[in-house]
This record gives sequence, structure tokens and C-alpha cells, in this order.
Amino acid sequence: MSEKRIAVRYAKSLVNLAEEMKVLEQVKEDMLLVDQVCKENRQLRLILKSPVILTTNKRIILEKIFGDKVSELILKFFKILSRKNRIGVLPYIADEVVNLYNDLKGFQEATIATSMPLTDAMRDEVKQIVEKASGKQVLLNEVVDKDLIGGFVLTMGDKQLDKSIAGSLNRLKIKLMEN
Repeated sequence: MSEKRIAVRYAKSLVNLAEEMKVLEQVKEDMLLVDQVCKENRQLRLILKSPVILTTNKRIILEKIFGDKVSELILKFFKILSRKNRIGVLPYIADEVVNLYNDLKGFQEATIATSMPLTDAMRDEVKQIVEKASGKQVLLNEVVDKDLIGGFVLTMGDKQLDKSIAGSLNRLKIKLMEN
């Protein structure tokens, strides 16, 4: 079974349990922290995926890192993942929990990459476009990418709108090569 499918199953279970216990906000915050630490620490990701390191040792490492920073529910969740030998999927689960939370609360995450920081007016316009397209409240992430030259690249879920100069030049290059 793919890591994505496994992550979705565990994330759904965790979100459902968190809703029942009325600690969904705390679980989302905890999983945001787990996601952030995993994304920033390549060595931790490698440890979690390593078949050589015992899963109990992986759990102990997680408990030392997150012990006083996350809720008791998440620490118990680490134990379950350890027992089921699924602790290597934790970064994907954390990401999926945040996605499920956003779906439940009616949020749409979107990322816009531009060559310079957005003004307030541009930010509001982008939010309106995404809200109209998704019908959800927007959580906008802004990225300044100096390689874009001009324009923007808007990513919303699995959709991407590339209106950058670099993207336009690449499309033109492809057309010219076809002819």
C-alpha cells in the first residue's frame, strides 16, 4: 500500500478521534509542529524511514523531541504508529491531518510565488480569485522567487496557474521547437 494511502487512513482516524475528544485544534497545532520539524530536519526523516533503526528507538526519539511540546494524544499516537511499524509515514500523516482539518473548517490553502512581495491590494485580489474558485476561505502562503523575473505562479491543491514571464518563455520555446 502506498505511503499516501496509509497516511490518509491514519490521519482520518486521528482527526475523527480528536473531534470526538474535542481537541481537534490542539491536534492540528501539534501536527503542524511535527510537519514543520520533519520538513526542516532531513536527518529526522531519514531516521524515521530507516529499516535498520528499531521502531521503539524511533518512538523514543520522537518522544524526546516532542515530549513536552505536543498533547498526550499525539504521544499515544506515536506509540500506535510504532506498534504498527508505520512511524516512517509520520511526516505524511502530519501533512494529511492539516489537509483534513482545512477541509473540515472550510479553508483552502494556496501558495503564490512572485518575483517581489505582494502589496495588500494584490494579496486581496488573489484571495478573492481563490475564494471564488474554491468556495472556501483562503490560507495564502506567499513565496518570493527571484527566478520568476515577473508575473506569478499560483498553486491551489493539485492545480497550478503559471502566469510568470519564465513560464511564458518556456511555453513559447516549446511552441517554436514544435514548428
